[in-house]
Amino acid sequence: MVSFEAILFDCDGVLVDSEPITNGVLRESLIEAGWAISPADCERLFIGRAVRDQRALIEQHTGRPWSEEWLQAFYARRNQRLRAELKAIDGVHEAVARLHGSVGGRIACASGADRAKVVMQLEQVDLARWFGDAVFSGHDLPRSKPAPDVYLAAAAHLGVDPKRCLVIEDTAPGAQAGLAAGATVWGFCTQGHGRAFEGLPVARVFHHMRELRL
Repeated sequence: MVSFEAILFDCDGVLVDSEPITNGVLRESLIEAGWAISPADCERLFIGRAVRDQRALIEQHTGRPWSEEWLQAFYARRNQRLRAELKAIDGVHEAVARLHGSVGGRIACASGADRAKVVMQLEQVDLARWFGDAVFSGHDLPRSKPAPDVYLAAAAHLGVDPKRCLVIEDTAPGAQAGLAAGATVWGFCTQGHGRAFEGLPVARVFHHMRELRL
């Protein structure tokens, strides 16, 4: 059995229950731009991926050229809703404290979202104190998830070989990123049987943060 030296957490859907809020606002923004996208398709196409990375798809379905102004307006609306509604994942405070102790403080948050959003969310739910400066965004790197860049950066910051890292993810693109980095991935799935990870060599699927123990 692998003895993990560091834990690398995704943020949205793992630490904070933000995805229904963010995806709902994104769908509203896409509909206003001319894409009558369904809730299921919006989740399938965007959860776990940077909106910016889907620009060609957005242009195709809205019939409009990509606009940085549109993206910033979406961010502003999203952040307003997050500040009003965001909650931590049930049991995550205890889980993060427990794992922080298990690996001597070597934990990091590695997200595909923009860093300002990640930091805002961690501060809002009182998790920022556990991560300090070990917060990483795929937006700041050459490639975001499902590429491994953000997990490689987090592991390097902690001074740990990615093969000795445990990644906690809730989406297929995120799991692919962790696996491509060479880490062991555990999938967090609050509903169903972990179908999001089908076909991926995820070592374990768990359904509540109380199960997250080394």
